[in-house]
Amino acid sequence: MTPLSKLLSFFPSVTLAGAALASLYGIWGRSPWGLLLGLFFLYGLPVLSYRLHSRRYPLNYGISYLQGDDYSPWWGSHQLQVIYVAFPVLETLLRLVPGLFSAWLRLWGAQVGKRVYWTPGLEIADRGLLFVGEDVVFGHRVGLSSHIIKPRRDNLMLYVKPITIGDGSFIGAGSYLGPGATVTAGSYLTARSEIYPNVTVDGLADEAHPDDCSLEAHHALAD
Repeated sequence: MTPLSKLLSFFPSVTLAGAALASLYGIWGRSPWGLLLGLFFLYGLPVLSYRLHSRRYPLNYGISYLQGDDYSPWWGSHQLQVIYVAFPVLETLLRLVPGLFSAWLRLWGAQVGKRVYWTPGLEIADRGLLFVGEDVVFGHRVGLSSHIIKPRRDNLMLYVKPITIGDGSFIGAGSYLGPGATVTAGSYLTARSEIYPNVTVDGLADEAHPDDCSLEAHHALAD
């Protein structure tokens, strides 16, 4: 793990500590600025840090390895998002206001269309690696992960690729979409569908098939 990786591993705890201290100051000191600063630590600092980090260390799609002397941009970007994984209620609140969560994802770099319905129980691992069309509906407990990690050759192999969901698609409750998954416009995923890396769904989930352009990476992940 590089020095920068170690440094960013403290980002979640620093963010939460800053939010707690600022909020306590706002409550005890009756200062609205303290409360606003607390909100900035929770919602502003991670996004701003992610955008700056992405400019300096852009994500590389495809296969890479986490262990070694090279810095992993994905690892850094993950640390900047991990508080929302540990405390999902922070984003659940945003989903209660129509359109707000879509705007939130756009701040992270995702491309999200209009009139997308996100259920409160949704789980997203990589906020900036989503391409979602218009009029898409996500069921309860849907999981979207644009990365996968597996042991290989005394190392940890990382595979990263954005998820694409076309206009008017329906993602059934409990479904999981892996990196490189593509759901074409108007497709319907039944409940608890599992769309593996680099698999395309055209119509129903049980019609999923590997994208010919991604077969090499698909087989590499399966080895």
